[in-house]
Amino acid sequence: MRIGIFGGTFNPIHYGHLRSAEEVREVQQLDLVLFVPSATPPHKSRVELAPAAQRYEMVRRAVAGHPGLRASRIEIDRPGRSYSVDTITALRRRHPAARLTFILGLDAYREIATWKQYERLFALCDIIVTSRPPHTETDLLEPIPVVARSSFCYRRAGISLTHESGYRVIFQRISDLAISATRIRQLRRGGRSIRYLVPDPVERYITRDQLYAQRVTSR
Repeated sequence: MRIGIFGGTFNPIHYGHLRSAEEVREVQQLDLVLFVPSATPPHKSRVELAPAAQRYEMVRRAVAGHPGLRASRIEIDRPGRSYSVDTITALRRRHPAARLTFILGLDAYREIATWKQYERLFALCDIIVTSRPPHTETDLLEPIPVVARSSFCYRRAGISLTHESGYRVIFQRISDLAISATRIRQLRRGGRSIRYLVPDPVERYITRDQLYAQRVTSR
């Protein structure tokens, strides 16, 4: 079994996330993609971050009924900060016979050297790095510190790497849907529509719970 791991704050989840997961699932022939909302992300400010339980609920509603996509509470149920290396290690214990594939965007990959025990990630799973508009291709070796590069061999002019463990790092071009969670939150604060940016069940949930809405102050 091949399982994809798609982590993030999902604040909120939107069609860009869903389309990315679907394209990676199809091209990489994954049996399942787990959406893993982070409880306490180490690299992001908590400003405007909806509670973890609500972000999980939005993800759950977004993927409900979609074969091959599933929401996971693994980081929400684990205390402390949400580190990818801990999540992937835990998922390897849960699914010892599965081959895991970690999915992340190009922007996040470029900061991978700042992640906790980043070197271990390459020995735990395959990594798919997805494009972000307006970027097309990238040199996957560039974000990896020089001291760690000897563990890789080059493939396809630097856009595909093979680690000494046998796992691979692959760049995948995906549809350029210029949708961002930041923009969705901005629209909400301004009282504007977010229809067609997020799935209908997510829009209804955000509206019902007044997530990301501008606070009204009394005079």
